[in-house]
Amino acid sequence: MQTTGNTILITGGGSGIGRGLAEAFHRQGNQVIISGRRAAALAEVKAANPGMVAFTVDMTDPASISALAAQVIAAHPSLNAVINNAGIMVNEDVLAAPDYLATAEATIATNLLGPIRLTAALLPHLLAQPKASVLTVSSGLAFVSMAATPTYSATKAAIHSYSQALRHQLRNTAVEVIEIVPPYVQTFLQGAHQASDPHAMPLAEYLQETMALLAGQPENGEVLVQRVHPLRYAEQNGKAAEMFGFINPV
Repeated sequence: MQTTGNTILITGGGSGIGRGLAEAFHRQGNQVIISGRRAAALAEVKAANPGMVAFTVDMTDPASISALAAQVIAAHPSLNAVINNAGIMVNEDVLAAPDYLATAEATIATNLLGPIRLTAALLPHLLAQPKASVLTVSSGLAFVSMAATPTYSATKAAIHSYSQALRHQLRNTAVEVIEIVPPYVQTFLQGAHQASDPHAMPLAEYLQETMALLAGQPENGEVLVQRVHPLRYAEQNGKAAEMFGFINPV
């Protein structure tokens, strides 16, 4: 991927990996546009990164997504990349059914329907650019599920499949499709414990390795830091059951 001279929209850019990617691309001279639900978080990122632009959006709301796409294209007609990063990860107790269903539906709306809707809204514009990129953020859990977060894991598996199909359909266009596959990273995705968990990959290290991979030619369009390889290739290596047990100890 060309990592300089872009105009990039990054969803979920107010915190975590989204903010980290936004700041990394901003430092490399790209026009970065961040979006998210929390105006205060977006304002904080903007203040720390002069020149960055922000829009609020509800990624569960089709009308809000359509409005975001229209606003960004109108204000920044040079837009040539989107990073579908916004996501939620909430534990679900299936034994409490149907009480967890609201969480499951919100997860699907945010993590799966949101990227599909935004990509569809932006694609006609991106196809008209000399060169463009659609990036989706999945997870190592797309390949080995975490039992405590069944719907999150399922949405990330779906995002992986969606990215593969999108890449194939766009193979003869100027739009490249890249899947970013994080391992367990020190963010607040599941609260303060994850942000300080020594077993999680430090965010700064993750971002450094990811940006280096993006600057090259990711194999099969997948950005895979070394830490996520055991999950990504567990099935191919005959270690799927072993990795599932490691992630889901009895």
